[in-house]
Amino acid sequence: MIGNPDFQTGIGQDQAPELQELETPEGELHLRFYVTSGDEFALPATGIRRIIEQAPDRITPVPNVSPLLLGTLNEQGRVIWVADLGQFLGHPKPMSTDRAEIPVIAVEEQGTMLGLAVDHIVGTDWLDIDSVQVSRDYSDAMAPFLKGEWVLDAATNRSLRLLDHLAILRSARWAA
Repeated sequence: MIGNPDFQTGIGQDQAPELQELETPEGELHLRFYVTSGDEFALPATGIRRIIEQAPDRITPVPNVSPLLLGTLNEQGRVIWVADLGQFLGHPKPMSTDRAEIPVIAVEEQGTMLGLAVDHIVGTDWLDIDSVQVSRDYSDAMAPFLKGEWVLDAATNRSLRLLDHLAILRSARWAA
């Protein structure tokens, strides 16, 4: 029975072979998330080192640093600075730490790792990078860190903004 070719393929004489086609995703994989202001952003998955859900009391405040930084956290023996991404992008309302967990997106370049605290993570999505549009409908504080946006709903002016994680990591705002 095991030597029978029909047994190995699962195709009997009365069964027709079914080919299952896998869809090839279009575009590049991105992580979608919201900041406290309610604006939705995306980061290329290739720039993300890890996603961490931490209780606010696990983020240790550090005195005399930029007010954009919430503090540090220890993740698998590595110290990661955690920043309020919404405030970094110019939104005046700070992130609420009165909740069970804070989603932190860790981005890295050449050994420098930074955790970007966000309001909530939507998930991943394959997005066509060629359809990113340049828009002027954002603040001057946000402009240096955007690559563009995808218009999700023109009627409601809803868009998904694409962030440049390298520009965020290299920003001089961290020294302020």
